[in-house]
Amino acid sequence: MPRTTQLRTYTVREGLLDEWVERWRAEIVPLRLELGFGIGGAWIDRERNQFIWLISYDGPETFAERNAMYWASTARKEMGLDPDDYLLHTEDRLVEERY
Repeated sequence: MPRTTQLRTYTVREGLLDEWVERWRAEIVPLRLELGFGIGGAWIDRERNQFIWLISYDGPETFAERNAMYWASTARKEMGLDPDDYLLHTEDRLVEERY
């Protein structure tokens, strides 16, 4: 499968941006990497209370199939992390690298 990259922008609930970033870094990133995803970077926009990151996958499954595996995994369920507790809005865009 060709590499698929998503630019994800999350609007985080007021006062929870730093907590979200810490949980993302400590819990989500290790599992994503273990399942073969790449993380191209992550940024915060404090003015807009947003968290922006790049995630990619270029393994044997499609991005959607691998993402479904992530959500269905026992490790993901054991996190006890409900994105709705932190995120007001999410936007995922497919992007293509040019440089």
